[in-house]
Amino acid sequence: MTSLYVAVEPACWRQQALSDAVLSGGGLITKPSEAQALVWAEPSRADLLPKMLDENPGIRWVQLPYAGIEPFLPMLQERPNLIWTCGKGVYSEPVAEHALALTLAGLRNLHVYGRANQWGDPQGKNLYGARVTIVGGGGITEFLLKYLEPFKCRITVIRKNVQRMPGSSDVTSLANLYQKLPETDVLILALALTPETEGIISAKELSLLPAHAWLINVARGKHVVTDDLVEALLAKSIGGAALDVTDPEPLGIDHPLWAIDNCIITPHVGNTPEMGLPLLAERVTKNVRARVDGEQLIGLVDVKAGY
Repeated sequence: MTSLYVAVEPACWRQQALSDAVLSGGGLITKPSEAQALVWAEPSRADLLPKMLDENPGIRWVQLPYAGIEPFLPMLQERPNLIWTCGKGVYSEPVAEHALALTLAGLRNLHVYGRANQWGDPQGKNLYGARVTIVGGGGITEFLLKYLEPFKCRITVIRKNVQRMPGSSDVTSLANLYQKLPETDVLILALALTPETEGIISAKELSLLPAHAWLINVARGKHVVTDDLVEALLAKSIGGAALDVTDPEPLGIDHPLWAIDNCIITPHVGNTPEMGLPLLAERVTKNVRARVDGEQLIGLVDVKAGY
């Protein structure tokens, strides 16, 4: 076992908890100039990271805080000699839980009943036995398959690497998306944002869904062409959409999505900062321990793939 000197930067409300996590993993807290590793504590300040790395060449491994690395990707590509890990898989469980909540809310018409000021007509559909298509085969989907098990859904997973996932009825590639959409009651987006997946749901894809189908997005707003979604919702050509992420984000107060009655919007709270910090701290502890012991790090970033 060797010593690992780790800096936790920049100063923010997460810094102490992540420093404690480093110590729990057997690392030693130090200033950046003496560090071999860096835990980046503030996801909203990606702009500060390049200067930090340029001024401290002893840093060889960087732990990023979130699963999504879009703000950091250019600097990763410019520094291929560094080891990069992210929060890939860290937040899967709470995000999958939120996806299930949004699905049930949409199918059970809670978006309408929650705004009502008088007794209304009975509306709603069962999730039990529904045909669910999940785009993405990562950690969120793994947990979602477990959560959906009691509902006896017929679940198709569309993913890059076609291999069996426990709990799914079928696993196929993105090339078969058009074939699966007409057979979908609930379409859930749970995939990484890359140039290939940006705008993956547009007018064409929405037109292939049944008129009762719900779109659930807990991935990234840019997966969906927002203007096309607005048109589909207004035309009632799909049952509705439940969005934890939007494009643009945050959604402006005058955006038409707010006024559409078959749209549920939550402000990117599938995993809140308070929910996520203990999970991130646990990942930091595991990775510091792995680095100290010379073992494989968790959540390695594939720079070419973009996640």
